[in-house]
Amino acid sequence: MSDTFFSSANFQPQNRAFLYGDAVKVSFFVRSSHLLMAEECYFFLMASMRKMRMNIPLTYTLEFFQQLFTENVIDKGITDGIIMLLMYRNQTQQSLEKADVSFYFEVKNVDDVLALQRGIELDLIKEINVNTNLLSNIRVHSPENIYAEIYAKENDLDEVILLNPNKRIARSISGNLLFLEGNIIKIPKQTEGAYISPLMENFVTFVHKHRLAEIQESEMIAFESQKAEEILMISDEKGIFSVTKIRNKIFGNIRFAEMITKWKSDFV
Repeated sequence: MSDTFFSSANFQPQNRAFLYGDAVKVSFFVRSSHLLMAEECYFFLMASMRKMRMNIPLTYTLEFFQQLFTENVIDKGITDGIIMLLMYRNQTQQSLEKADVSFYFEVKNVDDVLALQRGIELDLIKEINVNTNLLSNIRVHSPENIYAEIYAKENDLDEVILLNPNKRIARSISGNLLFLEGNIIKIPKQTEGAYISPLMENFVTFVHKHRLAEIQESEMIAFESQKAEEILMISDEKGIFSVTKIRNKIFGNIRFAEMITKWKSDFV
């Protein structure tokens, strides 16, 4: 549940995000009253806005967002949380690429964004798939996610595995999936429809740097999910979850839990 929200001064109720889904979403992270991975999240925001051909104000610097979140989140007593920033194009008579932009953000309180949360149950969804184009890796309006979320609720699932048009694994509704087999962590390639995720990339870089496992960006058919010993879901919007069950198969989480514990200690 979101406990805090904030909008820019020129907020328009009838904005293009509301009317047309003309917006991008990027998460920022607060841990122990400090912004975590602020630079990585900021560069992902800028890249997402450029992909959507948004007119980026010169004032939108890293320092601008650091001050914005410090004053409106941390200084207001929120010590741990996920800031979900929505950047959208305003209604305009100009051509879209010249339209001004505004933003809205809300904060989801979490105990620790780096902590391994509860186990979740997944299954495949076959009725729909996700694209593998230029915009598939960023968080934009996705009717596929809406459909999949309803499907998950109706089938008593926490999440679903979304496939791409080639029937290979792309991602979950809210994040990316990591599959541990032996000493190899397989991650669907971004060209397969996986999200770009500063949170996941930081974890994977740590694992690779400290040789905790071999990282493979892969093209994975749906059946390969059943071959994994452990599965992790990393979501910039929700946090980190171990997958405990897909259909009738039960998965452990001991090795991923050990990796996450070591990763967390790197931030102390």
